[in-house]
Amino acid sequence: MIPTPVPPTLTFLATISVGVDTPVEVGPTLDGHRRVIPIVGGSVTGPELRGTVLAGGADFQVLRTETLTELRAEYAIETEDGERIQVSNFGLRTGTPEDVATLVRGEPVDPGRIYFRCSPRLEPTGRRWSWLRSRILVGTGERHPDEVRLDLFVVE
Repeated sequence: MIPTPVPPTLTFLATISVGVDTPVEVGPTLDGHRRVIPIVGGSVTGPELRGTVLAGGADFQVLRTETLTELRAEYAIETEDGERIQVSNFGLRTGTPEDVATLVRGEPVDPGRIYFRCSPRLEPTGRRWSWLRSRILVGTGERHPDEVRLDLFVVE
């Protein structure tokens, strides 16, 4: 009998609330319909990691099908102690064709109806958060009309 593997534990790191602006519709490409969502700010709240999302980033989206959106966000956060951290986040969001179309129009959809998972990489500039370079992070997400809310966890 093969023993059942023990899954890794997850430790909550922080919730990142990313403020977003009106999408820029790039249009249809061979890979799918492309959009760029400007990031205008936000907040980071966690047991230890706290700070702000800096304006100037973007979420580059590809609507692969009517039910699947691939997300690649690039932005920076500044911690309460002044350290900056570059965030590179890959995610997948899926739901029914109707729910995805509603999100694309910028209208609310119950987050429980959408599968939204991500795997961010955090690249700190200072020493306090340098340990994040050697950890895998995973997250769950919610898309709201003017923000994206991510709950991030460290895979132990």
